[in-house]
Amino acid sequence: MKKTLEVINELKLRGIIRDYAIGGAIAALKWIEPFFTRDLDLFIIPEKTVGKEQIVVLSPIYDYLKNKGYDKWTGQWLLIDGIPVEFIPADGVAKEAVENAVETLYEGVPTKVMSAEYLIALFLKASRDKDKIKIRMLLEQARIDKDHLRDILLRHGLWDRFEGSYHE
Repeated sequence: MKKTLEVINELKLRGIIRDYAIGGAIAALKWIEPFFTRDLDLFIIPEKTVGKEQIVVLSPIYDYLKNKGYDKWTGQWLLIDGIPVEFIPADGVAKEAVENAVETLYEGVPTKVMSAEYLIALFLKASRDKDKIKIRMLLEQARIDKDHLRDILLRHGLWDRFEGSYHE
């Protein structure tokens, strides 16, 4: 994972992406007890978009990585040093999560991880069975700023969904 994060940081340093944050299950591991996961969900704010519709262009990322020797895919994931990585353009609540991500170190490599509150919002938005389990784990194990969580969920139209299933 260390090498993978170093490569991802290069994308930011070279201006290929404006910013990023780790989301999904790997991000949840910062806040709760470990569980199995196999891929790295990388939410990105790309440096380049096209047209007035602001269409996200991922080819600069893939071109750069291919030139570095990372050209093996497994499904939707690009393998970077053996780690399956999915580059997910961030918009709405995900973009806000990237902009407010927590800076941390992984084996001495600086990286950014989404906060527990934003992870709950994104898991709630996806609402798969495995996401519902992660929401419960975060609520039970992480230090959640409940006012901040409520604010995020209200602003992004997710409060009713949360209140119906998770609110105490």
